[in-house]
Amino acid sequence: MSGPTPAPGPGEPTTPVPQPEEAMGPRSGELVSGTASPAGAGSLPQPEIIAVREGMFGVKQGGDTTGYGGLVQPVAMPGAAERPYGGWFDEAVDVLAEVLGAQGVAFDDAVERVVVDPPRSSRAGAHAELTLWVAREHLVRVCQALRDDQDLRFELSLGVSGVHYPHDAGRELHAVYHLTSVTHGRQLRLEVACPDVDPHVPSTTAVYPANDWHERETFDFFGIVFDGHPGLARIEMPDDWPGHPQRKDYPLGGIPVEYKGATVPPPDTRRQYS
Repeated sequence: MSGPTPAPGPGEPTTPVPQPEEAMGPRSGELVSGTASPAGAGSLPQPEIIAVREGMFGVKQGGDTTGYGGLVQPVAMPGAAERPYGGWFDEAVDVLAEVLGAQGVAFDDAVERVVVDPPRSSRAGAHAELTLWVAREHLVRVCQALRDDQDLRFELSLGVSGVHYPHDAGRELHAVYHLTSVTHGRQLRLEVACPDVDPHVPSTTAVYPANDWHERETFDFFGIVFDGHPGLARIEMPDDWPGHPQRKDYPLGGIPVEYKGATVPPPDTRRQYS
């Protein structure tokens, strides 16, 4: 009967511990210059470049005291993954497509793209995540299918969060949902986009009641209006607060603080360091 493997002595080589496989995506310079490897067999999904950010905070005329004025960074949306997605991802997508089809909804109409993160050309590793980009008019139907079908059973929503992409024309505001299947031990994300001029997304509280306060917070900070919410109102800021503080076009400073008349000066009036 063999015992446990003895620890290596001084000077003896050690056996390296296997590490999770990492996926190397294109570098920022490749995305900006367009020199990333083309799409095809064995290649990574190509991201969608919506803007190129210069500097740390987008400051154009002075005021950038970070020292990162020469930084050039692309703003990229993830590209759609190609089959096979790997792991249980293919099965889940096929089941969802079947359930939606039985309800008379084409999968391609309800789901705009399937994203596997980190991107892999052939399979999803142990740490990969599945994201479905859903058309807002089909959001509730997709959530209902993900929750109720016995092969999916994503019965728990961990909340709703918002993201603001000012340069994503016509899709500036995104709502992100994190779903968990307690039954199958799986997790996935849903992402829904809406334009700044029409920031409306259907409420999911009828399917996931716990999203009530999360949708209120996302409305408060990003201005996304969740149609059908039982009591949509601010949850963090005062009711009469102007604007939505977590949008990227919201002023960084100079907003009166409601405490003894204190104010935070705008970035371009703060002390500059040489």
